[in-house]
This record gives sequence, C-alpha cells and structure tokens, in this order.
Amino acid sequence: MEIMTQYRWVANWCGLATVMVVPWKLLEWAWFKPKRLEKYLREQGLKGTNYKLPFGDTKEMLHLTKQEAPMNLSDDIMPRIMPFVHRAIEDYGKIFFAWFGPMPTVHIIDPDVMRDILCRMNEFQKPKKNNPYIKILSTGVIEYEGDKWSKHRKIINPTFHAEKLKLMAPAMCLSCCEMIKKWETLISDTQSLELDVFPHLQTLTGDVISRTAFGSSYEEGVRIFDLQNELGTILMHLIQSLYIPGSRFFPNPRNKRMEEIDNEVRALIKSMIDKRMIAMEAGEKGQDDLLGILLQSNYDEIQKSGNERFGMTINEIIEECKLFYFAGSETVGNLLVWTMILLSRHPQWQELARDEAFQVFGNNQPDINGLSRLKIVNMILLEVLRLYPGVSALYRMSIKESRVAGINIPEGTLIIMPILALHHDKDTWGDDVLDFNPQRFSQGVSKASLTGQVSYFPFGGGPRICIGQNFAILEAKIALVMILRRFSFRLSPYYSHAPQSIITLQPQFGAQLILQKVGEDSGY
Repeated sequence: MEIMTQYRWVANWCGLATVMVVPWKLLEWAWFKPKRLEKYLREQGLKGTNYKLPFGDTKEMLHLTKQEAPMNLSDDIMPRIMPFVHRAIEDYGKIFFAWFGPMPTVHIIDPDVMRDILCRMNEFQKPKKNNPYIKILSTGVIEYEGDKWSKHRKIINPTFHAEKLKLMAPAMCLSCCEMIKKWETLISDTQSLELDVFPHLQTLTGDVISRTAFGSSYEEGVRIFDLQNELGTILMHLIQSLYIPGSRFFPNPRNKRMEEIDNEVRALIKSMIDKRMIAMEAGEKGQDDLLGILLQSNYDEIQKSGNERFGMTINEIIEECKLFYFAGSETVGNLLVWTMILLSRHPQWQELARDEAFQVFGNNQPDINGLSRLKIVNMILLEVLRLYPGVSALYRMSIKESRVAGINIPEGTLIIMPILALHHDKDTWGDDVLDFNPQRFSQGVSKASLTGQVSYFPFGGGPRICIGQNFAILEAKIALVMILRRFSFRLSPYYSHAPQSIITLQPQFGAQLILQKVGEDSGY
C-alpha cells in the first residue's frame, strides 16, 4: 500500500511537471527566444521589424504579395513580386532582419556579402523545405548538402561539359523547328497571328529536355514531361495555400493523383535506366544524351573506386532525371517568354538581334561556333535575366553562429538574398536600372554594374552555381535565333502584364503576342 502511494506521488509530480514544462517550452520557442534574438541583432546595429507573436511578419508578407490584377506595363516589378522586401529596404537598409513565425530572417542585398555567403557552403546550407509537396516534383543535387552533394555534383558534371552540349544542339534545333512549323501552320495565309506563346514555349522546353535527356526513348520522355507538367499544375495551387502538416497523406483524389503521377514517372525512368544498364554491361557504347552520359559517369566512378557507395543509386538517378525536367523546362521557358515580351516592347533590339542572326547563320541551322559569336543576342539574354531572374531570391540557413558583414548571425537564422532586389538596385546598376538596356553587358558581366564587381546572380553563385546554366543559355540562343529568322512579334492589345513568383518568375496571364512572318512587310 505504501509503495502504491509512492507510485501515485511520483506519477502526480511527473504529470504536474509535464503540464508545467510543455507550456514553458512552447512559450520559450514562441516568445522568449525570438525576443532574445531580436535584442541580440539590434545590439549589433542591425535594423529590422519587431517580432510579433505568433506569425512574425508572415501574415503581412502573404497579404502584400497577393496580387490578382495586372500591373502597368513596366519592368519595375519589385513592388509587385516582393512588396514586403521592397518596403523594408526603404525603412531599414540593404541588410535587415524580419520574421518567419518565430524564426529570424536576415535579408541581404549586397553583392559582396552575398558572394561571401554563397561560397561558405559549410556554414550556410540550403534550408529544408517547409512544404513537402515540393519534394514530390524533384529533389536531387539541388537539395543535397555535404558529401552527398559533392558526390552527385562530381558525377553529374560531365553531363554538362561543353563537348557534350555540342552533341545536343541538333536535338534542340529539331524541337524548335517543330514549334515554328506549328506557328507557320497557324498563321497560314493570314498576315499575322495573335497567340499566347507561353504554353508553346513551355512545350518546346519540355520537348528539348525529352530529346536531350532520353534520346532514342523520346516518346517516353514526352510522356514524363506531360506527367511532370500535370504535377506542377497541381502543386502550383497547393504552394499558394497554407500547408497543413500531414495533409500530404490524406487519401483525397488530389493526393491519390499525385501519387499515381509520381509512381508512373519513376517507373518510366527506371525502365529506361534498366535497358541502358543492360546494354552497358553487354559492352555497348553509351548514348550521348543526358541519361546516357550520367549513367556512364556513375559507372566510371564506381569502377574507379571499386565501391558502389561512391556512385548514385537507381533511385537517386531517377531523382536527378526528374530535376532535369523541372529545372530545365522551367528556367528556359521563362527566359524565352520574358525575352519575347521585352523584344516586343523594344523593337529596335528585336531588329538588331534579327540582323545578327541572319549575318551569322543566314538560313542555315544554328551551330555551336556561330552561337558563340552572337554578341547582341547574348547581351539581350543577360539583360532579360537581370530584369526577370528565374527565381526571385536565394535562401540559406546558418547551421552555426557565423560572422557576416561584421554581424554575428545566430545559428538557425534564415538568410534571404533577394536576387530581384539586387538586380533592380539603382546604386548597383545606375539611374537606368529599370530600363531594358542590353548595352550595359557589352563588356561582359563583371563590367556591367557600377561596382566593378560581379553583382549578377541569375543562376546563383559560389560552388553551388546552377550546373545547367550553359545548357539553358545554349537552348535559349538556338530558340531565339530560329524564332527571329521566321517571325517578327509585338505585344497584343490583350496582353496583361502580371509577373508572378510561385517557384519561378512567370507571366500570370500568359504572353499574348502578335506574330508576323519575317519577309511580309518587315523588310526581310
């Protein structure tokens, strides 16, 4: 009886302790710790917003970002895409802190500091995604850290070597030819055609990835693109809504369809991998497409080390292939659509680019050597990426307390580097920062800004700079040259200028242009 009484006494005290500890820990997490961090940052001279329980600045950010109506036809898109950051820069300067819930976020709009952070990848790593739905679309090397990132990057590198990309140019040209033929058929005998070019350009970039990634398995590649595109459409709606933890596992029709898509994509890629592996083991030469080069590189790494753990698993290769689709099609599709929109608004640059395309290639198919001589086209693409970078910001998480720009950044702080804000910064680019002026890149990227330093990060920077940037620029040059030689284009009266950033920066209501065949009242 006495023992039972002691047990009850212990149990009661444990229960009381739990009742007391849990609220205290919750209060520590939600209030005391954020307030200590706020005081710590302010004592170092850093300015920022006051912490507000429980959402910090999150609700205000979401409220300001919600845009339904188009904006005026202007490249001053910062107030629309990143209104909170735009206002905070005016209030607090180019390095300031804000709050994602109880998590401090340090925003940095300084090219020197950004380069420093991007190079210190052991101290500042990619944050884990809060919304697990995004991981369904792709993970791969873009998400990994440490030794796993190094291994994947080393194996993937040969896939994007210049000599390998040279072999993929004909496939890019073929995809462009097919799109152009569709446009010519639509125009038919009419003088001009009004067309939303955005979905056509998205299909083009998916077609290019299908051909360059899977070569002889092109039909399966197209199927994968269609499935990934459907998945992306579903995810776009999910990302714009509040994520409820665990909701990904609800057995609703949307989640079931997402699982079906993911399973089919993985099965298609695995089937292609299995066929290639059997051929390689039989001594057949690997194919010169992205999958073939990746498999060969992976095989060589395993053979050289004599240990399979130095290579990628089949599941990891599948994830890299999914990443090829998402990153490749999104990046180039958006670059091309903003290029066509800007050249529609600036016909003098469109004419200069068209003249250069004819001078270099005539009516011949674009080749690598000629593409490297396209100075005007290259300047145009660089300027488009300055005004409309693929992603609006880069994110890193401090994994330990680190000193940056004279400030001690606490462990667990989210670092946000708004690429769009830097690319639209008057102090960095001059009074004409909001003007479409490709001439600023006439002497290269390093001399384009007023700082005399590289202040241009459309593909990120440091060791983790986008591995596919040369692939993207090559494809964009080929597509632009082939379009310019067949069509002139201008904005439709029905075009609505509404840039939006979901994962990438894209036109919310499409890109309605009026196309006209070159040679018909256009001087060619």
